[in-house]
Amino acid sequence: MATKKRKKAGSRRRKSTRKKSTNGRKKSSRRKYSPSSGSDVEKEMHEYKRGEAHSGRSGRKVKSRKQAIAIGLSKARRKGKRVPPNPNRKKRS
Repeated sequence: MATKKRKKAGSRRRKSTRKKSTNGRKKSSRRKYSPSSGSDVEKEMHEYKRGEAHSGRSGRKVKSRKQAIAIGLSKARRKGKRVPPNPNRKKRS
């Protein structure tokens, strides 16, 4: 009779968690968001949790956490803090 070899638990090869950057360049170690932009988001989240956060023109109450974070990042961008540009924003022509 042929015996089957058992593999040890946890012996599977795992995929690398390190992200490969494009064009083979080394990824920079500089942080994407400035610490002060994080504080802007924190303030907006605090307002959201108290039910006082309102969105731009319409002035409607913010109902989602993601929306509150987006508003905080937008405010940080307006102040000129280091925040990556919004990927969903359409460019004006």
